[in-house]
Formats: sequence, C-alpha cells, structure tokens
Amino acid sequence: MDEKLKETISRYVEQHEEEAKALLLKLGAIPAPSRHEEKRAAFVRDWLIAKGAQKVYIDDAQNVLCEIGTQEHEDLAVFAAHTDIVFPDTETISVAEKDGRLYAPGIGDDTACLVSLLMAAAYLLQEKPPLGTGVLIAANACEEGLGNCDGCKAIMRRYGSRIRTFCSFDTYLGRLISTAVGSYRYRVTVKTTGGHSWRDYGRTNAIAALAQIIEKLYAIPVPEGGKTTRNVGTIEGGTTVNSIAESASMLCEFRSDRKENLDFMQERFYALLGEADAQSDVRVQCEVIGVRPCSGDVDPEALAAYTAANEAVIRTFYDGPLDTQPGSTDANIPLSKGITANTIGTIAGRYSHTREEWIDLSSLPVGGRITLGCILERVLQR
Repeated sequence: MDEKLKETISRYVEQHEEEAKALLLKLGAIPAPSRHEEKRAAFVRDWLIAKGAQKVYIDDAQNVLCEIGTQEHEDLAVFAAHTDIVFPDTETISVAEKDGRLYAPGIGDDTACLVSLLMAAAYLLQEKPPLGTGVLIAANACEEGLGNCDGCKAIMRRYGSRIRTFCSFDTYLGRLISTAVGSYRYRVTVKTTGGHSWRDYGRTNAIAALAQIIEKLYAIPVPEGGKTTRNVGTIEGGTTVNSIAESASMLCEFRSDRKENLDFMQERFYALLGEADAQSDVRVQCEVIGVRPCSGDVDPEALAAYTAANEAVIRTFYDGPLDTQPGSTDANIPLSKGITANTIGTIAGRYSHTREEWIDLSSLPVGGRITLGCILERVLQR
C-alpha cells in the first residue's frame, strides 16, 4: 500500500473514531436473532441513506444491500458483514462499557465488524473516489447457526454472475480465511413404545437407544486428509424419572474442509441410523437442518493473489500473529461457487457466542483501517 493511501485511510478512521463508537453502541443494542434481523436491517438501511446512498434496499432475506458504482460497472466486488447474532433476544440488548471494553452478546461477532464496514461504505458514498469496479456493500442476514448462510445464498442468487470477488468481515483480528469448512447438520429423533419404569421394565428406552447411536457416531473413523470433526450439540427427551422414554432427539453435525470427507461421514451415519431403525421397538427419523458447502472449483492463482493482497493490508495496520486456518463463514457460499473470497477479522475480544462477550475498544480503529484498506485496494481505479 502506498503511503498516500495509507495516510488517507488512517486520517479518515481517526477523524470518525467517535462516530464509529457511537454507531457500535446503537447497533449493539438492537436485537437481531437469525431470521429476525428486521430491526437492525431497517436501522442500517436508514443510516446508509443518511450517508448519501442512492441505491440501497432490504431484500426478502433481510439483507441490506447498497450498490455503489453499479451503473458504470457490471462487475462487482462484494464486501459483507452479518447482522445476526446467536441469541434469540427480541428486546433491547444491554451494552456496557468498562475499562476500555464493550460488553454485549454479539458485540464482536459480528456487530463491530459491521460497524467498520458501514464506516467504510460512508467513505465511498461521501468521498466518491474513482472506482474500477462496481461495489456491493452487504449487511447480510442468517450467518449464525441454523441461519445456514441463507442471506449470503440470496446474494449469490441475485448477483452471482456479476461477482468477481467477495470479502466477509467477521471474527477476530488476525484471522484471514480463504478455505471453507463445510458442515452437514441433522436433527435425529428416536421413538419407542415407552412405558412405566417398573411395570414395563424391559421395553426399549428412547434415550438409551439415542445414546447408543451417539456412541457409534463418535466411533466412526474420520477419513485421512484435511480435518474432519463430529459433534452432538443438544439432546432432549423423556418425561419423568419413572417413565421409560418414548421419544428423544439430538442435533448433531459433521464438519470438514473436504466435501468427500463430509459425504463419507454422512454415508456411515445413515448406515448406523438404519441399523437402529431396524430394531423391532425403535423408529428413527433424521432431518437435514443445515448444509454449509466446502470450497468449490476456485481459480487457485486468483485466490492466492486476492488473499495475498488482503494479507498485505492487514500487515500494514496490524502487527500481531496471523491465523490462516480454514473456517466456516459467509465466504463458504461464494467459495463453493468458484468465486474468489476471503473472510477477515477486524476486532480484538473474547467469548464470542456467549453472553459474556466483549471487545477491546482500542482495536476498533485498527479494524476500521483494515476494512477500508481492503476495500480501497480492491476497488479504486488504477
């Protein structure tokens, strides 16, 4: 990055540091559970309009999409940060500041990254630098959990043929993801006759049958090559301590950075479910509740060049360690379709996906510089 551009970025972020913090406090208090991001979406749309956006709208998936320079350019560079958080809260979220930290559920994942993206969008809207490509700013929905990246999938359906690069701002400072970790997720329900714990003793207990499935699930040998994991995230069932449970269920998943490994695990998983279902007093139901794809046929040279360019920007403003391990983010969707994509972390903090989550406020300007730098290096007319 040349010194003039570096100075421009640093000066803009410094001049708007208090505005970014104020925006974070407002956004952090707005509830946004996956598939119910309406309040945040409306706020973000109105904020962008106030900054001069001419073409901004909320689509059917609750994505806020802001087009810049799309009348002059057909090709698009997409920059995204998700609005949803993992918690189901529908009332105002408490945001607390203490000792240089900001505490709130979802404040780092992904609200602070979203703030940096919005401040960068404001720069493009107000400074109007010459662009060499069209830009799509996306405050997208449904990244977390069973949102299944549906917001990003909707963006691909609408703009996919025009998208040349995609960058998601998500996770912590020092993260640079260019390989997608895919996942298959299931809800498994076991049903039996059940009965009284004494009088009907000997009948199959749905909880015990489910436990046997779980034991066999963890015994499936993972394939060699790449990394493959399995996890049972929740279990529930039964009624009382003196009842033979007639129903029990679990949510589980496989993850891998290789699709063939996911398919291997799924085949063996279905086989063991079939064995359990073949028992006389057991019925097993399996529902696929989520699929995140692995990387597809991406041009390796283009991906390497894009990743290297983003790494150079990160190194310009951040001197900490860099983690380039594969990850599961919104970038899974474009990567699965062969589109060059990265996910970049922009905030320092801890305890994401917990109600004790916090961020270090001093890292917000660092993330702001990285975000604006990655955008300008990609879109400025050369």
